[in-house]
Amino acid sequence: MTVMIYGAACSSTRKAKDWFRKNNIEFVERNILREPLTVQELQQILRRTVEGTEEIISTRSKVYKELNVDIDSLPLQELLELIHEHPRLLRSPIMLDDKRLQVGFHVDDIRQFLPRKTRERQWLQWRMNYLPM
Repeated sequence: MTVMIYGAACSSTRKAKDWFRKNNIEFVERNILREPLTVQELQQILRRTVEGTEEIISTRSKVYKELNVDIDSLPLQELLELIHEHPRLLRSPIMLDDKRLQVGFHVDDIRQFLPRKTRERQWLQWRMNYLPM
């Protein structure tokens, strides 16, 4: 299974790519600044979120502050078009495969992309090393 990584050229995206390489997980990267996500792609991502647009929008980004728009008051279609026009509004990276979605690089959370057997093996190894038997 191949993971899609949507992101800007930033340290979080580099960390994610390095993690996938280190763990031999295939991925396809797409620089959202050079090739912004379409409205339809954004809708597909939103379908997988728990918190909706709050999960994918970077409220600390420079462009968010410069736009000075009340995002909560925008109709969804207008918001998606705004994100398409200003891809820096998105948190980076956004990683997904057929089953999982993760926004931003978090060492503990990204492990969800490891195959189950690998996670089980790593857990057993950790348990043998750190928990008394």
